[in-house]
Amino acid sequence: MSLTIRLHITLHSTFNLHTNSKTKFTSYSTRIKPKPIYHTNPLIHFVYNKPKMLNSSNPVSVKSSLIDPDGGVLVDLVVPESQRGAKVLEAESMPKVKLNKVDVEWVHVISEGWASPLTGFMRENEYLQSLHFNSLRLADGTVVNMSLPIVLAIDDETKESIGSSKNVGLVAPDGGLIGILRSIEIYKHNKEERIARTWGTTAPGLPYVEEYITPAGNWLIGGDLEVLKPIKYNDGLDHYRLSPKQLRQEFDRRQADAVFAFQLRNPVHNGHALLMNDTRRRLLEMGYKNPILLLHPLGGFTKADDVPLDVRMEQHSKVLEDGVLDPNTTIVAIFPSPMHYAGPTEVQWHAKGRINAGANFYIVGRDPAGMGHPTEKRDLYDPDHGKKVLSMAPGLEKLNILPFRVAAYDTAAKKMAFFDPSRAQDFLFISGTKMRTYARNGDHPPDGFMCPGGWEVLVKYYESLQVEEASQQSTILSA
Repeated sequence: MSLTIRLHITLHSTFNLHTNSKTKFTSYSTRIKPKPIYHTNPLIHFVYNKPKMLNSSNPVSVKSSLIDPDGGVLVDLVVPESQRGAKVLEAESMPKVKLNKVDVEWVHVISEGWASPLTGFMRENEYLQSLHFNSLRLADGTVVNMSLPIVLAIDDETKESIGSSKNVGLVAPDGGLIGILRSIEIYKHNKEERIARTWGTTAPGLPYVEEYITPAGNWLIGGDLEVLKPIKYNDGLDHYRLSPKQLRQEFDRRQADAVFAFQLRNPVHNGHALLMNDTRRRLLEMGYKNPILLLHPLGGFTKADDVPLDVRMEQHSKVLEDGVLDPNTTIVAIFPSPMHYAGPTEVQWHAKGRINAGANFYIVGRDPAGMGHPTEKRDLYDPDHGKKVLSMAPGLEKLNILPFRVAAYDTAAKKMAFFDPSRAQDFLFISGTKMRTYARNGDHPPDGFMCPGGWEVLVKYYESLQVEEASQQSTILSA
């Protein structure tokens, strides 16, 4: 992926988070100590009916409070601890639906409000709106973005076992009860239509499709979700999995007047850091006093050749330790969503989730959520379509685009810098694929491409892979 970056600015009216929060929240333990009320900071604001491209050479002085969640209230579907015993007993008497790993990730996403105002796996009317319009129309006529269908598939046997029951218990892969789905609706799972409309192709080799749609059941089950306790993974990273409510509390604790989110599924190199630091500089120039960066790597399903989450999180921590990003103005947290690699369709979901988390700025790069075509030597999506779609997507009208110049490695200055066309020969473009190839081969990238501590994490990871592969090969040969 090249380093063309765009900053999307959400401009929203001032509001009081405390008075808008109508739901009681139960959440897992965190490093953040909740405050009894939210800080409010009335600010000047502008609301645009149509997206406009802001001229970066002539900054506009704007102010914005943290943004309302979609639907006005942040969804929280975790059962209060005082009610869990009774809910578990009730769930045990219900027909059961067995979940796979990604189903559990979606339970996590829905339960914490990342998909607000969605309150469960989609029923058919919600599914069709999402699939055909990339949005949902609420009872009051409001349109919110919902570009990815969030659905639960079941097979014929499970459908038959449910019968006429109106509620079902949800069972994790390890056999434990994790939730209840109430007032259920079961409808046909037309896989070809879902795949074609979500990815724009039915070509074989799409990672999420191959692993989680093709082998899935022929039926979808929707309903209202209740989660018996907060989802935990016990992988040493749960303290990074801050819910939208917890993130909003932390933004408030730091008295942020702007929050800009940056998602990535790759390690952070100095080009990323240049863009994030330059974003903060531009926000300060525009009149913000305390912009906070939400460095928000995706933590759900990713394809096999992506760097694993635990390695990425260790690498991100080194970036902060080495001072490439300022820990005082940066929050590192995990976005628990699975990855579809569905390009312009999926990037809308990524932006929507960060709105619900309280971020009012969103950085989007070239070919967001994209990948190479699975059967042809080309990009699956037009690299520029993601940022264009975000500027006109239904339910995301508050976003405005601030163009950035391309960043690349400056061989003369020996550091990542903004591309200068007048001396194009001095610049080296290092894609994510090339970066992973350097690390896999034990080669060193040019000095100044990535902080030494972060690069060491990657090299050690790929060395461990080679040792594991050699061991497996040895076992095969001796068998």
